[in-house]
Amino acid sequence: MALLDDILNSGNLATGLVVGAGILIAWPLISPIARPLTKSLIKTGMMAYRQAEQIYAGAVEGIGDIIAEAQQEVGAPPAKNLANGSGSQTA
Repeated sequence: MALLDDILNSGNLATGLVVGAGILIAWPLISPIARPLTKSLIKTGMMAYRQAEQIYAGAVEGIGDIIAEAQQEVGAPPAKNLANGSGSQTA
């Protein structure tokens, strides 16, 4: 971590130059591995996001169904009628 602190705080210019040169030299060796790995990580993130969207949509739909069933059992007017002001509230 001290190496990173030296680079970020500009405390040691030589360290920054050595690390920068090392990255430039190592990049041709790393890039054939880094590109497919990065692409794979991005694809995994996209799949996880889509899965989370489906789970969320299912949960919202399930909650809506439960609310509708509860309203039918209680005999309460649907929520959209209450929003329009056409329904009456009972205590």
